[in-house]
Amino acid sequence: MRILMVSEDLPGELIGGLGKHVVTLANRLLRAGHDVEILGRSDRAPADYAAQIGFAGRFRPGFAFPRPGWKESRMGVFNPLKRPLFARRIARAIRAHMADMARTGPVDVVHYHGHLPMTGLYIDAGVNFVQTRHDQGSECLTHLRFRDGAVCDNLVPRRCAACIRRDAGPLRQAISARAVDDYRRLSARAFARHKTVFVSEFLRRHFLRAVPEADLSRSRVIHNFIDDQRLQAVLDASSAPTPGLLLLAGRIDAGKGFGEFLAVAAARLPQHASVIVAGDGPLQAALAQRHAGPQVHFAGWQAYPDVLALSARAHLCVVPSLCEEACSTTVLEALALGRPCVALARGGTPELAQYALYPGQLALANSMDELVTLALRRLDEPARQTRSRSTPPASFGADTARLLPQLLELYAEPTNVLDHHLHAQQRSHPG
Repeated sequence: MRILMVSEDLPGELIGGLGKHVVTLANRLLRAGHDVEILGRSDRAPADYAAQIGFAGRFRPGFAFPRPGWKESRMGVFNPLKRPLFARRIARAIRAHMADMARTGPVDVVHYHGHLPMTGLYIDAGVNFVQTRHDQGSECLTHLRFRDGAVCDNLVPRRCAACIRRDAGPLRQAISARAVDDYRRLSARAFARHKTVFVSEFLRRHFLRAVPEADLSRSRVIHNFIDDQRLQAVLDASSAPTPGLLLLAGRIDAGKGFGEFLAVAAARLPQHASVIVAGDGPLQAALAQRHAGPQVHFAGWQAYPDVLALSARAHLCVVPSLCEEACSTTVLEALALGRPCVALARGGTPELAQYALYPGQLALANSMDELVTLALRRLDEPARQTRSRSTPPASFGADTARLLPQLLELYAEPTNVLDHHLHAQQRSHPG
């Protein structure tokens, strides 16, 4: 197949989970013999884009967002015109690059991984267009239902205005409500028009909670991929787990719960325990000033291979996210490396227990106090050896080789809505 991957998260100096997923998937498709290119932003510095993001194929710079904020914060409203305009810009770039690529052969699939779910509305219905939804940005304009230190369960568009301005009055509420209503309506239309992947059943279910009339018959749930071959190489180079070493890895912001975990755990850490916090973010300096010491080390931003190496030698990996993670790659990597992991039972995280390599590998808690208790209990146990180096390739359930067939099957499904329904009926009633 000839596949064009598209994401506004690429390239970037620091690539987040969505960008890593795109690169991991694209590289695995290349290894499987497919022709893959990535289309991304043209307003970011690196000249050698592909090398900068770790992609083994060709990167095509295609669209720019020179003023992405549109002064929304200053105006105190979500602008109803902003996101559809940006989506059209990405769609124009897709059409232009498809035409360019067509000179040497047709493009079989366009796969969009981004933050503007209505982009598919501006792509012809005859194009084999697939998008993957990685976060709650299908119905939430901040992409993360988290406000004032807690999960947001609001479904009333007018109340969404508080996320852009706390004291929004009637006029600002009305403008922001229009933006939210339009956004959800356009997202639902795009999902009905083209094929969609949700990275967890949690995401799919929560979109229907916000837009109950949405037609998601063309959607699938496929969890995030990890590159098991790469993790096996990390295991081959790693030493035995360090007894008492507890790892927290990720962006240090309010939703990740690092501060809340350390506040509860600090006074309860046994003498043999140590904590490494790997990552940076807006709360890093404040948390380091409050908690750094002989037993708690803030390592700052770490390159992806170094984070994996830390995970492989940790006694325990902790994912204390207060927000509802859609499909935590950090959890998947810990499980694939054979490390015990504790996390809050929120979002799509409980769905990942199916990938545990042994009973109890992923322990889930309902509160931060319970999470700390679980973590300390695990530290009292002997450090379990990492996954065997002799484990057969692609044996981890969320490896690209295991989940890729599901995606390729989706790629091969009809692009036309009517043909799709006929195809679905044939599958349900063969013969």
